[in-house]
Amino acid sequence: MVAGHLRVQNGIYQMILSYKDCDGKRKTKSISTGLTVKGNARKAERMLQTARKDFQIPNMESLYRREASYNKSSSVRLPNQNVKILPSVDSSLLLLPKEQIRFCDYMLYWLQSSRKNLGEDTYSGYQYAIENRIYPFFSDKGYSLAEIEEQPFLIQSYYDYEAETYGISANTVNHRHANIRKALQDAFKIGLIKSNPADRLTKPKLDTFQSSVYNQNELSSLFQIFKGDPLEAAIYFASFYGLRRSEVIGLKWSSIDFERKTITIRHVVTQATVDGKYKLIKKNRTKTKASTRSLPLVPQFEQLLYQLLERQENNRIACGKSYCNEFNDYIFVTATGQLIKPGYVSQHFRYVCDKHKLKHIRFHDLRHSCATLLYENGVDMKAIQEWLGHSNISTTLNIYTHLDYKNKVQSANAIIGILPNISAS
Repeated sequence: MVAGHLRVQNGIYQMILSYKDCDGKRKTKSISTGLTVKGNARKAERMLQTARKDFQIPNMESLYRREASYNKSSSVRLPNQNVKILPSVDSSLLLLPKEQIRFCDYMLYWLQSSRKNLGEDTYSGYQYAIENRIYPFFSDKGYSLAEIEEQPFLIQSYYDYEAETYGISANTVNHRHANIRKALQDAFKIGLIKSNPADRLTKPKLDTFQSSVYNQNELSSLFQIFKGDPLEAAIYFASFYGLRRSEVIGLKWSSIDFERKTITIRHVVTQATVDGKYKLIKKNRTKTKASTRSLPLVPQFEQLLYQLLERQENNRIACGKSYCNEFNDYIFVTATGQLIKPGYVSQHFRYVCDKHKLKHIRFHDLRHSCATLLYENGVDMKAIQEWLGHSNISTTLNIYTHLDYKNKVQSANAIIGILPNISAS
C-alpha cells in the first residue's frame, strides 16, 4: 500500500499518493475525490485508504528486476504490489550531516528503531501517525532535520494542516506532538541536534471532556433491550463494575474466585493494526498498576457467571471438533468459542442503541455511568477511584469534575444562613 494523504484544493478533497518509480525516485500523484470539505472528512479518508491499497505502482516489476541484477548471488522474489512502499531506513542515516537528513526519513528511522522497545498497541498508534500522516506531509515539504531544528514553526505548520484538513481535536494534535517530540528528544540525546525544537512550541489546550452517561432508569431500559443479546453480560459488567472494554473482554475464568467471592482484574485484550494487519493483543498488564484490582463477586454476578460457564460447556459439546478451544479460559466468547473482538463490542453496542433510539453513548460511557451512580449514592471519590482502578485521585477528579457540583450546593446551603434578607431596591 503506497503512502498518501489528503489536501484541500478549491474546497475539494484531493488524494496525494506518494511512491517510488522504476528509477527509485519519489513521485506523487494527485487524484480528486470530488468531495467538498464540509461533512466529508471521514468519507474522503476512506476513499484515500482504498486508493492507497489499489494503486498500481508503475513499472514496479522492472524496478525489482533491476535491483536483483545488482546482486546476482541473491534471490529476489517479486513482491505483492499492494505492499506499502516506504523506505527502510537504517542507522547509516545518522552518519549524515543533519543538513542532509530529511526530517521525514529521520521520523521513519526512529519508528523502525523504536519498535523493539514498544508494546504492539503503542507501536500501532505511532506507526499510523508517522507512516500515514507525519511522513507524507514532511516528505512533500522536503525539510531537513537542520531546518526543523532552526525553525520550529515548520512543525507547527503540520499541526495547523492536520487541524484544517482533517478537523482533528486538540487531544489528537497533542498525541502527534508527543510522537514528534519523543523522536527529536532521541536525536538530541545522541547529538544529532543541539536542542529539541518541539520544546519551543506551545501545545494546544486539551479539549474539556464531558462524558455522556445513563441514569438508573436509562440503564434499566438498556438492560431490557439487550436481554438475550450476545453483549448482555458484557454490558452488566461494564455498568456495575465500571470495567473498561479491554478489561471486560480480558476477563478469564481464572480471574474468578468463587470461594472467596472475588473478581480480579489483571488481564486485558485490545486490538491494533500493525503493518496493515489486524491483531488481537492479549496481555497480563492493565492500563496502570492501580487498574489491577480485586472486586467483590456479588450473588447476581456469581449466578450469571455460572450460567455463562454452563452455556460454554453446552456450546463446546454441540460444536464438537468445530469448537475453538484456544480461548477456553476467557469468559466472553462466541457460540463457537472465538474470543469476542473489541471492535464488535463497540459497533454492536452502537447499532443496537441506535436501532432502539436510545440516547447516544459509547460502550466506555457505561463506565462513566457507573461512577456517576456510585457518587449519587453517597460513595466518596477515593472509593470511586479504587473501584475504577485510577492510579490517583486527581485522575478521578479531573474526569468527574461535574460530580463536585453536589458538594458545592451542600457548601452553599451550609452557610446561606449568615446572609440577611436580600432584595433588589
